[in-house]
Amino acid sequence: MLEQFGWSDALQHQFAAHAAEGFIPARVIVQQRGLYVIATEVGELSATLAGKLAHGAEDGAYPVTGDWVAVQARPAEGSATIQHVLPRSSTFIRRASGPGAARGQVVAVNVDVALLAASMNADLNARRLERYLATAWESGAKPVIVLTKADMCIDADARILEIEAVAMGVPVLAVSAVTGVGLDDLSAYLKPGRTAVLLGSSGVGKSTLVNALAGRAQMATQAIREDDARGRHTTTHRELVLLPSGALILDTPGMRELGLWEAGDGMSAAFADIEALAMQCRFHDCGHDTEPGCAIVAALATGALDAARWRAYGKLQRELEFQTGKDDPKARAESRKIRIRRNKTYRAEMKFRKRLE
Repeated sequence: MLEQFGWSDALQHQFAAHAAEGFIPARVIVQQRGLYVIATEVGELSATLAGKLAHGAEDGAYPVTGDWVAVQARPAEGSATIQHVLPRSSTFIRRASGPGAARGQVVAVNVDVALLAASMNADLNARRLERYLATAWESGAKPVIVLTKADMCIDADARILEIEAVAMGVPVLAVSAVTGVGLDDLSAYLKPGRTAVLLGSSGVGKSTLVNALAGRAQMATQAIREDDARGRHTTTHRELVLLPSGALILDTPGMRELGLWEAGDGMSAAFADIEALAMQCRFHDCGHDTEPGCAIVAALATGALDAARWRAYGKLQRELEFQTGKDDPKARAESRKIRIRRNKTYRAEMKFRKRLE
């Protein structure tokens, strides 16, 4: 059973010390508040945290769906106690939501492929997908963009091109859980023993897609609102589903917002075009404003760099810099300098656009 859920020789090696303590390995397949369902070599068990783990773990270190854990099992009772969390191969983290939130929230772990889902309706937003791409690249998983509800889109080709323009080489798949369009292409990324996670806003059809891949009504679904094409939360917990193909897919609750958290490397990957342009500037410390030989300004002037994408890059950079500078006065001062440069660039861009009018 463990091999079905992705157990490997490498994990067996990591687990050796815990096995010497008499614990057995397990994978968390459902997490709901403080309760867990785990898959073990003796079947599925309900589990709770050991007191030491519950009180000693730091933020982000508590087990979540997808984690491999060491447990003290009580098969006769159908229960277990989680004692340790094994090192994670990938971690998808967002800034916790809510006013003044200053901590990261672990959304998914130990996944090989991050399926970034967005509906091909009026709510399709390239700027939102840029956020998801930056966070996915930072996680260590391979991102794939999945555009759902393709059967309801009358200009599918144009919408695909719009998203491909910001994908930076990441595969963009248009799928329909209703007609089956694109499901074979998606299945190519779902291999036996490998784990994918479905991430996206409420109402994009993640649970419907899981049901189509599973061939059964695995997850509850709900219609979207007609007034703004957005949905309400259907999935209320994270669940790891074993598909008939042998692949694993993790369905997650929809996220109304995705705040970046320590995504510097992810930003570099998601905005590789802008970073490559910046490397061509004459001056190493170019503020991308009025400096001679600025490749960014030149690209904006010719239209080679989309102004909206440039503004989005600046916004996300400021967001990251704000988080970094909260507890570091030097970083905060540097962040202020960067914001000043960004504001100057924005004003210069506005002046240029007015001249063209």
